[in-house]
Amino acid sequence: MAKESMKAREVKRRKMVEQYAAKRAALKEAGDYIALQKLPKNSSPVRLHNRCNLSGRPKGYMRQFGLSRINFREMALNGLIPGVKKASW
Repeated sequence: MAKESMKAREVKRRKMVEQYAAKRAALKEAGDYIALQKLPKNSSPVRLHNRCNLSGRPKGYMRQFGLSRINFREMALNGLIPGVKKASW
């Protein structure tokens, strides 16, 4: 389980990226890279990191479901994810 501070930091970054998205696009369009550098570092979408919605785990993230591989496996085996079942052949 990730620390609450790490999850909160990611939420803060995500909000900041959304807040500055239009301004960043306008500055890129104008080619004003000096003004882009003066924006907050966390407003850059490159600094975002995918984390599991349940545990906050940063590694083993499955983008399609928004879960880590561990939580995905538990939920799939319990039948909590529609359309997913264990393979057998």
